[in-house]
Amino acid sequence: MVQLMKAAVFVEKNRIVLEDKPVPDVGPLDALIRITTTTICGTDIHILKGEYPVEKGLTIGHEPVGIIEKLGSAVTGYQEGQRVIAGAITPSGHSYACLCGCGAQDGAGSKHGFRAMGGWKFGNTIDGCQAEYVLVKDAMANLSPIPDHLSDEDVLMCPDIMSTGFSGAESGGVKIGDTVAVFALGPIGLCAVAGARLMGATTIIGVDTLPERMKVARGLGADHVIDFKAGDPVEQIMELTDGRGVDVAIEALGTQSTFESALRVLRPGGTLSSLGVYSTDLKIPLDAFSAGLGDKRIVTTLCPGGKERMRRLMEVCASGRVDLKPLVTHRFKLDDIEKAYDLFGNQRDGVLKVAIQP
Repeated sequence: MVQLMKAAVFVEKNRIVLEDKPVPDVGPLDALIRITTTTICGTDIHILKGEYPVEKGLTIGHEPVGIIEKLGSAVTGYQEGQRVIAGAITPSGHSYACLCGCGAQDGAGSKHGFRAMGGWKFGNTIDGCQAEYVLVKDAMANLSPIPDHLSDEDVLMCPDIMSTGFSGAESGGVKIGDTVAVFALGPIGLCAVAGARLMGATTIIGVDTLPERMKVARGLGADHVIDFKAGDPVEQIMELTDGRGVDVAIEALGTQSTFESALRVLRPGGTLSSLGVYSTDLKIPLDAFSAGLGDKRIVTTLCPGGKERMRRLMEVCASGRVDLKPLVTHRFKLDDIEKAYDLFGNQRDGVLKVAIQP
């Protein structure tokens, strides 16, 4: 008899619903994880709105925290019943992309066609985590044990939001004494603030307009938080920096206006670190790019994954240097995930992140 589980499934544009699906079979290198906590990401909203295409019937979600239910016959070093997380990006560890140091792009440009999201498989090319169970392929490259003293919510941001936000500061090359601007203080932007602080930035400027987000940003290390509705953010940042500009600007929303503003506030030789998911073509203004002669850099980063990345992020959580639990503002049971999507998708009630528990 086929064992069934509840799963949040993409049906069509503007419809993700809870359905019964078979529990996945476990291959030799796989692990079946019983989900104890997961969440909804902004990228899931892009899927819901039809802005990012996935196949109908796919289980959505890519941020798993759970317990090993069953291990494949060739998996070693783990045990059933162990608490684990896996990153939103699940590199195989043996692809060309992995072996040239870019595991996040594992799968991009394959014979099956180009996938801009590379190693993002959960809820993109395979069934994801907003379910009672998820199958983790290449388990030995991706499962990271959770230290006993950390709760599910302590580590819930690690698989995606924390890894992505921190990577904005890492790819931007933030150094001790740097001035950093972060455009958009959603969950990823807030983690970028925390990451920039950890890397040594001494002046961090956040840009948003929602009071709840601006307050959290200050708690995570923002020295200045400016409201873009109170005036041109470029002018405000240039005034704060005495006309010098910032060393690194992190774009964490994915719009032409935030991208362009991030470019305009850079000092000569500065770096624009782009984390946003863009749904339309970008244009680079001639003057903002100094006609290509300003020694400026534009770098993009897809959330780093794999078990070593997850281990390091959990070490940060355990250290107490960063507390991301305030980002979880709402909690739902899996049975109520459609209500959670309605709340999160419409950004009501000061929502930042929701915790979903089967």
